[in-house]
Amino acid sequence: MNREVLKNFLKADAFKELDNIETDQEKELPQPAVQKSCPASVPLIDLIPIKDIDLGETGILEVLKHRKTRRVFSNEPLSLEELSFLLWSVQGVKKIVNKGYATLRTVPSAGARHSLETYIAVLKVKGLKSGIYRYLPLEHKLVFLFPVEDLQGKLNDAVFNQRFVGKSAVTFIWTTIPYRMEWRYDVASAKLIALDAGHVCENLYLSAECINAGVCAVAAYDQEKIDELINVDGNEEFTIYLAAVGRSE
Repeated sequence: MNREVLKNFLKADAFKELDNIETDQEKELPQPAVQKSCPASVPLIDLIPIKDIDLGETGILEVLKHRKTRRVFSNEPLSLEELSFLLWSVQGVKKIVNKGYATLRTVPSAGARHSLETYIAVLKVKGLKSGIYRYLPLEHKLVFLFPVEDLQGKLNDAVFNQRFVGKSAVTFIWTTIPYRMEWRYDVASAKLIALDAGHVCENLYLSAECINAGVCAVAAYDQEKIDELINVDGNEEFTIYLAAVGRSE
C-alpha cells in the first residue's frame, strides 16, 4: 500500500467528508447492538462482581512509575478475581444509556460506539479450563466458546512465533465489529476504531500493574490465523489487537 495513503489514514480529513455523507444513523437505520449475542442455551460463567473485588490499593502515581512492557512471565496462574478485575478494567459497563443502545464504560470510545469485543485465550487461570472465551460486559460474565488442541502452539504460530504469548496466563484478543462505528461515523470510522483499541490496551497495562502482572501488547500477527483461532469471519468482525498477560517474574 502507498505510504501516502497510510499517512493520510492518520489524519482527520475524513471528518470533512462526513459533511457530504448521509450516515446510516441519519438515515434512521437500526442501530447495531452494543454486544454480540450468544445462544441462550450456552451457560455463562460468573465473574467476581467489581464491588466484591479486593486486590489492595495501588496509587496511580506508583502504577505510572512502574508501568512497562513485560515479556517474561512466571508459571503462576492468575486468579479468577484478578481476571475479573482485568476484564472489567478494559470493557466494564458503568451505565447503560440511550434505551440500551449505548454504554458508558471504563474506557472512552468515540461517540460511545464501543465497536470492540473482548476474547481471551486462557492458558493458566485458576478455575477455568484452557480454551477460548468471550467477555460479556453487559452481564460481567464469560462465555466459554470452545477448547483448542495445542492452544499454546497455535497462539505462537498466529503471532509469528513471538513465544512469550504462548507462555502467558491469558492472552486478550480484541476484535472489532466495524459497523457499530460506521453507523455513526462512516468513512471516519477506521481511525476511531484504532484509537479505541489503544485506549482499551492501556487500561489493561495499568490494571495489570496493580496486581503484579505483566502485559505485552501485540500488533504483529497473522490476520487469518488469529481470526480462525477465535472463529470470527474476518470481515464483519476481525481481530485488531492482542495483549499477552502473565504473572511478572
